Order: sequence, then structure tokens, then C-alpha cells
Amino acid sequence: MDFNLTQEQKQFAEAVRRWVEKDYGFEQRKHIIESAEGVSEAAWAALAELGATALPVAEEQGGFNGTAVDMQIIMQELGRGIVIEPYFATVLGAEFLRLAGKHESLLEQVASGELKLANALAEKQSRHDLFDIATTATANGDGYVLNGTKTVVLHGAQAGKLIVSARSSGAQRDLDGISLFVVDANASGVSRRDYRTIDGFRAADISFNQVQVSAADLLGEAGKAWAILDQAADYGVTLLCAEAIGIMEAIIAATLEYMKTRQQFGVPIGKFQVLQHRMAEMFMEMEQARSMATLAAVKVASDNVEERRRTVSAAKARVGQAARYIGQQAVQLHGGMGVTNELPAAHMFKRLTMIELSLGDVDHHLARFVSQPGFKQAA
Repeated sequence: MDFNLTQEQKQFAEAVRRWVEKDYGFEQRKHIIESAEGVSEAAWAALAELGATALPVAEEQGGFNGTAVDMQIIMQELGRGIVIEPYFATVLGAEFLRLAGKHESLLEQVASGELKLANALAEKQSRHDLFDIATTATANGDGYVLNGTKTVVLHGAQAGKLIVSARSSGAQRDLDGISLFVVDANASGVSRRDYRTIDGFRAADISFNQVQVSAADLLGEAGKAWAILDQAADYGVTLLCAEAIGIMEAIIAATLEYMKTRQQFGVPIGKFQVLQHRMAEMFMEMEQARSMATLAAVKVASDNVEERRRTVSAAKARVGQAARYIGQQAVQLHGGMGVTNELPAAHMFKRLTMIELSLGDVDHHLARFVSQPGFKQAA
């Protein structure tokens, strides 16, 4: 398999990198974080103009029909700049729409940058088990009534539409009985509590109180949405893995530069062999994680569900392990400055920590990996 980027992919990556360096530098990012909105409409417009919002959308809806490998490229660049705009939430929501079908007009709005999406999937008791759903969808005439609360919905207050998982039948942790809906974020009965997370991103706790949705708002078949939810979540994991690789590249580069300038005993600390060994180990961790992230981007579209789950979980676990090691080492090599908000390294480590906890942490994905059929035989 050829893992070299095409000329078009290289050009797209370079365009995004130039925009980040020119218009989304560290100081600009801090200003956005401290703003009341927590995001930048100008930055979102720039991403749309670059074609980033259109990349994962089919050509029929005005997009570029980008694959997960194409998305890996842009997520790495956004990770390198620790961009805090609602891009990940929106493209993950677009994947739900794509898998479900019949929502072409919404995908057209995503492609143009007109619509932002958020994914209301997690609940306070569910932790990483997205099938653990207490939010209910009760049939009512030709539609449904939603009741429940979703927690830590990334960019939930900035979205125009929400992808919501709810239980239309069965017990709380059953795989059957799960339904997905597209819900207007400003619909009657929807309340959103916006807050900033430790990495500077925005999230919201969203309550649904007698929220009426129509049958047209249903994604896929009622009570049979687990397959879509599981597949879309795996797609989201591959995007997070790619973002983490970009951040790791940036934090290693920042640490190397710091070691060239920080002096101890009259010489740069980068001269000390033991610290050079640490940098080499950080680089090897990153490259191993990159290999797994790339494999996941290739396999996430596989028709073999077991292969997809196995590969994606292996990648998320390996990337999470590497992210923790590299982040901890970078902070130590920076000394006390490594945990201050004045340096990018601290912000990068915080984002790596949040990525490790999003859509399943290392322990969750290791358990998922070994639970897949064929693991014991392969061992």
C-alpha cells in the first residue's frame, strides 16, 4: 500500500498550515479562548473558504468526497495549531448524516460552512459506553418526544443542529432500541449550559424536556441505530488520533527548540545526552502512534466490522499511550514553565489529555480490542 501523500493532499495540508501560522497563531488562539463566544466566526469562515468543511461531504452535496485518510491530513494540521473551532464536532456530525442518508440539504449546509453540528451522545452514567442511554424517545403521533440530559457535548452551544442518541425501546444498556435524531439546537424544550473545558474548547450540558421531533428527524431506522452510532464513533476516533499526531509533532518541536535555548551549567540543556535520549524516545513513540493512526484511517471504512473495531481501538490505545508519555516528558523537559499558560506546550498537553479521554480512553479501547472475535485465536 502506498502511504505517500498525493500532490493534492500535500497542497491542501500546506494551505491549512499557512492559514494556521498566519491567522491562528498562539496569541490569536488565546484571545479566542478568552472571548465570550470561545470560537471565531472569522476562523470558521476561513476554514470554509479553504474547503475544510466541504472535504468530508459527497460531491452531490457540494463537497469533495474526502476519505478518512484525507481527513487525517487536515486534522493533523489543526492539531499542530491546537485550533479550538467546532470543526471536529461538525464533521463527526456530518458522518452521522452520511451514514443515515436522506439529509442531503443539511450536508450541503455543512459543506458551505453555513451549518455547525454537535453530537449529544454521552450521559453522566455512560462514561465511554455510548450504548448506555437513559434519554428517552417516546412515540407521539407521527414523531417522538425526547426527554433526558446529555453531558460534555463538544461545542454543543455553538451548533445549529444536534445529533442526539435516545432510547426508543429496551433496557438502558441494550444495543437494540437506540434511535438517532437531528434536533434543532434552538427547539422548544432544549436548554444548553455552555462552559470551557481544560483544553480551551467549549462544551455544553444539554437537557431535553418534552422536545418534539418529527419522523423526518430520525436518522436511520427507529431502534436500530447502534450500527450507525458505533461506526460514526470509530470515524471520530480516527479524527482524534490524527489530531493527536499533529499536536505531538508540535510539542516535540517546541520542546526541542526550548532545549536549544534553555541553559544550565553554562550550556544548552540539549547538550546533555540523557535528555537527547528522552527526545529520541518521544520521537519513536510518536512514529509508532502515527503508524497506527494511519492504519485506522485506512481501515475505518472497512466492510469488516470486527476488523474496523479492532484496528480503531488498537490505534486509540496506542495514540493515547504515546500522547501521555510525550506530554509528560515535554512538561518535564520544559521544567516549571511547562505547566504555565504562557507556553504552547501546556496547552498542547491539555488537549492531548482531553483527546485521550474522548470517545474512549486507553483502558476502554484495550478492553474493546481484546473483546473482538478472533483475538484469542490470534494470540
